[in-house]
Amino acid sequence: MRTDVAPQPIRRADYQPFPFAIETVSLEVSLDPARTHISSTLKVKRKGDAEKTAPLILNGEAIELRSVKINGEPVPSDAYELDDKHLTINTDLSDFTLAIENTCGPEANTALSGLYLSNGMFCTQCEAEGFRRITFYPDRPDVLSVFTVRVEGDLETSPVLLSNGNSLEAGELEGGRHFAVWNDPHPKPAYLFALVGGDLACVEDTFATRSGREVTLRVFVQHQNKDKCGYTLDALKRSMRWDEEVFGREYDLDIFMIVAVDHFNFGAMENKGLNVFNSAYVLASPETATDKDYETIEAIVAHEYFHNWSGNRVTCRDWFQLCLKEGFTVFRDQEFSADMRSRAVQRIKDVRRLWSMQFPEDAGPLAHPPRPDEYITIDNFYTATVYEKGAEVVRMLKTLLGPEKFRAASDLYFERHDGEAATVEDFVTAMEDASGQDLSQFRRWYSDAGTPVIRAEIDDATAIIKLTQETQPTPGQPEKQARAIPVAYAAFDADSGDKLDEGLAVMTGATHEIPLPGLRGAEKKPLVSLMRGFSAPVRLEQNLTIDDRLALMRIDDDPFNRWANANRIWRALCAAHAGARPDFGSAFDKDQISAAFADALADAINSAADPALASELLSPPSGAELMQEGNSLDPVAIANGRKTLLAAISTQMSEALVDAYEKNKEHSPYRPDADQAGPRALKNAALYLITAGGDAQMAALQAQNASNMTDEAAALAALAQSDTPEREAALDRFYEKWKSDPLVVNKWLAWRAMAPGQNALDEITALQTHPAFDPGNPNKVRALIAVFARENIAAFHAADGAGYDFFKAAIVDIDKRNPQLAARLVGLLESWRSLEPQRQTKVQSALNEIKQRKDLSKNLFEMVDRLLKP
Repeated sequence: MRTDVAPQPIRRADYQPFPFAIETVSLEVSLDPARTHISSTLKVKRKGDAEKTAPLILNGEAIELRSVKINGEPVPSDAYELDDKHLTINTDLSDFTLAIENTCGPEANTALSGLYLSNGMFCTQCEAEGFRRITFYPDRPDVLSVFTVRVEGDLETSPVLLSNGNSLEAGELEGGRHFAVWNDPHPKPAYLFALVGGDLACVEDTFATRSGREVTLRVFVQHQNKDKCGYTLDALKRSMRWDEEVFGREYDLDIFMIVAVDHFNFGAMENKGLNVFNSAYVLASPETATDKDYETIEAIVAHEYFHNWSGNRVTCRDWFQLCLKEGFTVFRDQEFSADMRSRAVQRIKDVRRLWSMQFPEDAGPLAHPPRPDEYITIDNFYTATVYEKGAEVVRMLKTLLGPEKFRAASDLYFERHDGEAATVEDFVTAMEDASGQDLSQFRRWYSDAGTPVIRAEIDDATAIIKLTQETQPTPGQPEKQARAIPVAYAAFDADSGDKLDEGLAVMTGATHEIPLPGLRGAEKKPLVSLMRGFSAPVRLEQNLTIDDRLALMRIDDDPFNRWANANRIWRALCAAHAGARPDFGSAFDKDQISAAFADALADAINSAADPALASELLSPPSGAELMQEGNSLDPVAIANGRKTLLAAISTQMSEALVDAYEKNKEHSPYRPDADQAGPRALKNAALYLITAGGDAQMAALQAQNASNMTDEAAALAALAQSDTPEREAALDRFYEKWKSDPLVVNKWLAWRAMAPGQNALDEITALQTHPAFDPGNPNKVRALIAVFARENIAAFHAADGAGYDFFKAAIVDIDKRNPQLAARLVGLLESWRSLEPQRQTKVQSALNEIKQRKDLSKNLFEMVDRLLKP
C-alpha cells in the first residue's frame, strides 16, 4: 500500500543490465496452504564488465526470509540488508552458490500474483512481477536461467504436482506426502516460471512434430470438467501444426501442459511448457459454451502456444519491450484465427476490438506508445495499445515488406535472438536486414502515442486522391511527426461497380497524393475505397455521402470496407436519433436514410455468400461503441437514440429479418466450426433486431427450446436488454437451469448487469450479495461490475451520479484484495472527459475521492493519477 509519498516511476532511459548471471536455479517447494516453504539454490556469476563492489540485489515481497548462505556458509547479518522490497547481499565474490530459504502464504494471497490457492489448488502467476512473491530473486525479464524444480505436496489433496519443462522423477514420501521433479532445459526469466499442485483430472493426447518427435499433450482440470477439454486439445494441435507451416516454428519439449484455474487475473499465461489458463478459456461443451466461447478458446490457446517462440525462446529485455512479445503474438493468433475461420470476419472483429478499446485509450489521459517510456507498475501496461495496436504495427510491417520477406525477417529474428532477451530495435532491425528496407521512420509507431487522423479528398479535375495526416498531442508528447502509413486503395464506377484502379501507397509526409491516371477527365466521380482491409490503425475522414456509403456497401470487393461503411451509417443514424447532428450535411433525413439503409441490409443478407459477414453488417454498434466519438456526450440520450433506431430498423426490414432467421435455423448436430457458426451468427443477429423491435416471443421460445448454448445465450442476451415481460421469466429459468455451473452463471451475471430501466442499479447492487457472485473471483467481478460500467451506459451514467458512486465503492473494495483487478476496472473511466460537463464533474469527484485515500495500492494510484492529469 502506498504512503503519503507518491510512488516514483521507472524509466526506460535508466535501464542497466543486471550485473550478475544466474546460470541455474534449483527450487525445492514444500506446499502448505498457510505456510509454503521454499529453498532456492542459485549458481551466481558476476559479469565481466560488472563492478567488483556491485551488490547482488534480489526482489522479494510478502515473503519471510529464513536463512541465507553463500557456498554453504551462513551470511552474517551485517553482510546483507532486508527491506519489504529487496534482499541486498554485499559480496565481492565473482562466482558462488547462493542458498536462500523463505516462506510464503498462498491462502492469504488474494492478489492472485505469485503462489496462491484457487478452489484448494496451488497455482502461480508470475508475469509480470509475481515470482518475487514466491522467493528472493532478480525478478526481471533479462535474467535467464535454467530451472530445476522439486515440488512436494500432500498426496490426497495435491496428487498432481507440475512445473515447467520435462518430468525427471516422482515418488511417495512419509507422512502422506509425495514429490515430483521437473527440469526446463531452456533458459528463461522468472516470469515464465509456473507451479501447480492439486487434485486434477487429466485429458491426454499426442502431437507428431514435423521432425518426427512425439510430444505428449495434457490438459488438467477439475474432475467434473473432464469432458469439456476436447476442443482445447484440438485447438492446441492445430496451433502447433499452423506454427510449423506458417512460421517454421517447432515445439521443443517432450510435453506441453495446460491447467485450468478458476481464479485468474488474465486470460492465460504462457509459462514454458506449462500454460496456466483462466478456466473460462479451456472448458467448453455445446451445452455450456457459445460459438464465441469456442472462437475465444481457439484464439487464446493459439496465442499462448505461439508465445513458445515469440516470448519464451525470444523474450523481452525489459518490460518496456512488452509489445515485442505481445504485439507480435497477437498478430500471429489473429492470422491463425483468420485461417481457421472467415478471414474477412476475423479482420472485422480484430478492428472492432481495436476501435472499442485502443482508440479510446489513445484519445484520453491513458494514452501511451506501444513501447512506453515510464511506468509505476508494469501491471497497468497490459493494455490494448500494447496488444492490439502492437499487432497492427506488426501487420503494417508485413504489408510493407510483403509476405515472403516478412517470413524471412521473422526467421532471421528468431535465429538471431533465440535464447536471448531482445528489444523492439532487434525486431525491426531483423525486418530491415531481411528486406533491405529502411524502417527508421516506421519506428515512430513504437515510440509515439495517439491515433493519426487521415483526411482524404478527391480532386475531380486531376483525379488525384489528396491525403493529409495529423496526430493530436498526447500526455508527454505535444509534438507529433509524420509516420509511415500504408494506404490500400481502390476506385470503382458507382453505376456498374467495376473496379477502375487499385494499389498500395505509403504515406511518409504530412501530405500525400495518389494519382488515378486512368480516371482523369471522367464524367462521373469514382467511388474511392481507402484503407482497405484496415491497412493502418488510423482514423479515416473521407467526404462520402450516405449514398456513396450505401453504394460501397454493395459494390466494394473489400469485405472490411463494406462493413466499415455500414458501421458508419449505423453510427450516424444512432447519433441522429439521439438528437445529435451527423456529419453528413444538413439534409440528413433520418427516417428516409434508415429506410434506405434497411433496404441495403436486407439486400446484403439475402445475397450473402458468407453469412458470418452478413451477421456483422446486421450488428449495430453497442452503446459502449457509440460512446467513443464526440464530446459533451449524454449517454442516456445515446442509449435512447440507439433503442429508437433499432426499433425502426426492425420494423422496416421485419420480413427480411424473419426470413434470415428461418433460413439459417440449423438442423444438424451442433459443431463449433465456421461452417455452422456463420449461419447461427446471422440467425441470431436477426433475432436480436427482431427482439429490439418489441417482439420478444421468438427470443423467449428460442431460449426455452435451444439445443445449444449459442442459441440459448443469444436469445437471453436479446431479452436481457429488453423491458418486455418475457425477460424476467427467461432469466430466472436460465439461472435455475445452470446455477451449478460457475462459468455459465457468469453469462447470467453479465446479462443482469445490462438491466434496462430505472431500477438497474438496484438490481446490480443486490446481485453483489447473490450466491452467484464472488468478489474474490475476477471472472465474476468482470461479468457484473465491468459489464455494468462499460455496456449499461444509461444506468451507469445516470444523471444523478449514483452509478459512479457505486463504481467508486466497488473499486476501493476490490483494491484491498486484488490491486491489479481494481486498476484495470478503473480504466473504464478513461473517456470521462468526453461526457457532458455535469457528468464530468461527478466522475472527477469520484476519482479524486479514490486518489485521496491513504490505503491505495500502487496499481490503483497510478491509474487514477493518470486519469486525473490534464
